[in-house]
Amino acid sequence: MSSSRVYLDHAATTDVLGPVVDAVAEQMRVGGNPSSLHSAGRRARAVVEAAREQVASAVGCDAAEVIFTSGGTEADNLAVKGLFWNRKEANPSVRRILVSAIEHHAVSEAAEFLEKHDDAIVEWIPVNSEGVVDPASVRTLIEKDPESVALVTVMWANNEVGSVQPIAEITAIAHEYGIPVHTDAVQAFCALEVNFRESGVDTMAISGHKIGGPMGIGALIATRQAKMTPVQHGGGQERSVRSGTIDAAAIAGFGVAAQWGSENLAEESRRIALLRNRLIKLVRTEIPQAILRGPEPETDLQIMENGPQNRLPANAHFTFEGCEGDSLLFLLDMAGVESSTGSACNAGVPRPSHVLLAMGVEETVARGAQRFTLGHSTTAEDIDQLLQALPAAFKQAYSAGLAARTPDASMWH
Repeated sequence: MSSSRVYLDHAATTDVLGPVVDAVAEQMRVGGNPSSLHSAGRRARAVVEAAREQVASAVGCDAAEVIFTSGGTEADNLAVKGLFWNRKEANPSVRRILVSAIEHHAVSEAAEFLEKHDDAIVEWIPVNSEGVVDPASVRTLIEKDPESVALVTVMWANNEVGSVQPIAEITAIAHEYGIPVHTDAVQAFCALEVNFRESGVDTMAISGHKIGGPMGIGALIATRQAKMTPVQHGGGQERSVRSGTIDAAAIAGFGVAAQWGSENLAEESRRIALLRNRLIKLVRTEIPQAILRGPEPETDLQIMENGPQNRLPANAHFTFEGCEGDSLLFLLDMAGVESSTGSACNAGVPRPSHVLLAMGVEETVARGAQRFTLGHSTTAEDIDQLLQALPAAFKQAYSAGLAARTPDASMWH
């Protein structure tokens, strides 16, 4: 086992930045409830509003459009459920929710909940073999019956295969029919140029712990015109969309992380994308059975000139033919490298990624998924250590084979 560990699961959560720890600790020492009217409350409120400005500046919106939440999952639920309930209350025939087939479970399961309990009709927007939505398919679904569509929801960039979606085009189509659009931008925020105002979307989810902030804090960015029925009720905080005591300490850290991420976006996205390209090249060279999933990344030269555009800069997602992704993950973990399969697990039964299946990948192939995601602490030495461990781990995982397959040992000759 390696004496040092390499963390390549930054899409799940990334290292907390030092200044973020300082900001959180300072506000925890000072204390105060931002809703209180005395001096301590007003000081806490000032910290919250300063962080709100930092987040707004980073995401390209007005401070009044930032609604703090406990994270991306809550933000997605507030938007999907809140928009649907409001639209359906005004017109009971507005029941259809158009959802991309590669959404995070926070979006897809919120929509499925509405289908089960609130008479919604969920329709899945297809993606191509690279995991990208064609705006024309959104138009086709809308035009079946525009008056019945409650909302459209398409993520900005996919958390598994890194595909970046044409959000502005999709939004423009939906708005032709007066249909609101939500986007889960949790993976894209501070990784790509994300501008809420320029995108035209009505609501957007972002999260703190993906950008070097604390866990348990995020935001729903919502225009003043976005009408949402609250999911929870209480003190009327955060525009009455998200009642609950405001976590000033976590918000302070989120603001610092958002500012750092936006200020260092161009430099960091290029640095990380170049490391990612090196990782992809080395994996393809060492293991021909590894197939990159998602869009082909730009060349190093294109990244240096224009920055990453069509794929998240930190994302390298492969399927490894003939082995179980879980087996490969555990073998890499034993060798000191921490990665992800990107698949779900229900009742202990491994299930292939719904994202890969939506892209047309066969189930047995999808079971060999492995996602490597980089972050602000990733170095070239980390990539070297992965490539030292990966060939042997793959060979051992392949030898173990899929549950219903006899391994072909001749491939090693």
